Amino acid sequence: MEQNRLNAYHIMWLFVFFDLPTNTKKERKAAARFRKDLMRDGFSMMQYSVYNRHCASKESADVHEKRVKNFIPEKGQVSILRITDKQYGNIVNYWGVKEKPLPEGPKQLEIF
Repeated sequence: MEQNRLNAYHIMWLFVFFDLPTNTKKERKAAARFRKDLMRDGFSMMQYSVYNRHCASKESADVHEKRVKNFIPEKGQVSILRITDKQYGNIVNYWGVKEKPLPEGPKQLEIF
C-alpha cells in the first residue's frame, strides 16, 4: 500500500486575477456571475478582482482551472496563476494599518 505524504511542493494554490468591463447592464451581470461562479467553486476573495483557492494536488488544480476557463465572460481579461504551497508561504499581507505613536502615559500624581 502506497502512502502519499503531504508536501508543500505538491499542494497548490490557484489565483484568478481579472479585469472585466462593467459599462453596460449586461457586462455588470456577466461580471457578477463570474464572481459568483468563483465563489461556488471554492475560491475566496482576496481583493475585489483577485480570488484564490487551495488545491490539495496538481490534479485538483487542473480540475478547478478547467472550471474557471469554462465560465470566463466574453469580454475582459482573466489570468490564472498556479503556485505551490511552499511559495504561498512567503506571501506578506498588509491590511492598511499605519503605525501610530503611542499615546502619552498619564501624568504622575504626587502626594505630599
